[in-house]
Amino acid sequence: MALSFEQGPIRPPSEAASLLLRLTRNCPWNKCAFCRSYKGETFSRRSVEEIKNDIDTVVKLCRSVREISRKSGFGGLLNLDMLIKLYNSGDYQLFHVASWLHNGGKTVFLQDANSLVMKTADVVEILKYLKERLPSIERVTTYARSSTLARKSVEELTALKQAGLSRIHVGMESGSDEVLKLINKGATAQQHIEAGRRVKQSGISLSEYVILGMGGKQWAREHALETARVLNMINPDFIRLRSLTVAEGTPLSQKVQNGEFEEETEAEVLTGEKLFIEHLDGIQSNLVSDHSMNLLEEVQGKLPADKPAMLATIDRFLALPEREKQNFILGKRWGVYRVLDDMRDPSQYARVAAALDRLEKEGKYQATLSYLKNQVI
Repeated sequence: MALSFEQGPIRPPSEAASLLLRLTRNCPWNKCAFCRSYKGETFSRRSVEEIKNDIDTVVKLCRSVREISRKSGFGGLLNLDMLIKLYNSGDYQLFHVASWLHNGGKTVFLQDANSLVMKTADVVEILKYLKERLPSIERVTTYARSSTLARKSVEELTALKQAGLSRIHVGMESGSDEVLKLINKGATAQQHIEAGRRVKQSGISLSEYVILGMGGKQWAREHALETARVLNMINPDFIRLRSLTVAEGTPLSQKVQNGEFEEETEAEVLTGEKLFIEHLDGIQSNLVSDHSMNLLEEVQGKLPADKPAMLATIDRFLALPEREKQNFILGKRWGVYRVLDDMRDPSQYARVAAALDRLEKEGKYQATLSYLKNQVI
């Protein structure tokens, strides 16, 4: 019988090389209007014993990987040929553990959406056991909701830090109470501030996620300004940008159909991003654009030093003739372009231009963009 341990469905892009270990199932809130990740699923906490058993299973899988490598003539090494062999075996978890070891076996992400809703003492016990059984681990991260963190004392968070929790990822989405209410986030701007400050005070690294375009046309300016204000009061280690895509079947898509929410154009979203970055002040955060949904992934850097360069990149796009803007938008969503300079390749530019002409002639340009964006989320 194959060894297995429980894993959840999602993780941050920055945790691609991490071991995924599930502490809770799904999301205890599960009401955000834009999110479809856990819809229809029930939240539950796993027992400490279950989780410890999963950690033991990972240890056994690590041994199995080394043994398979030796028996296959790789001398216990985890090279590319060995990874291909394990991938082709169809045992996903064995391959996952092997990939993790291949990447150093140093990072772990604790799933699912809000595992710090567990008792602090239980999480501390799990963290200590994890580090004891897998001593190569150097970084442990997890998602948490601001409403949960705001109920934790600095002493509790410090205990988690001392037990081995390195970083917390928080979905702020917006610092505007109007927008937070619109998307039914279940948190207020003040809770975001209180939670973020407590995490920072504990010494745990903090990543705050912001969704560009989340205010729609009605709250675009307030979304940008209030989100910057809240982040200025927190000074997180990382500000991670995401871009709104209204997924079918979500409450937000219903609001769009009912006329309660009007999405911004790509250029309007970037105008809001510019306003947002302009008003980030007095902080030393790393602004990170680590998702392909962001139109200008190259807009990232260390504040305040890199702010002028980030704003200049946005201005460069906004100054393009309308046809070139459309060309880049289509090329980026299609995967032909990654950065603005990719448009300088004559063959790629011509390829996108031909597709743009055809889609406009057929009246399918906007529908195609929507389709392509939905494939990414």
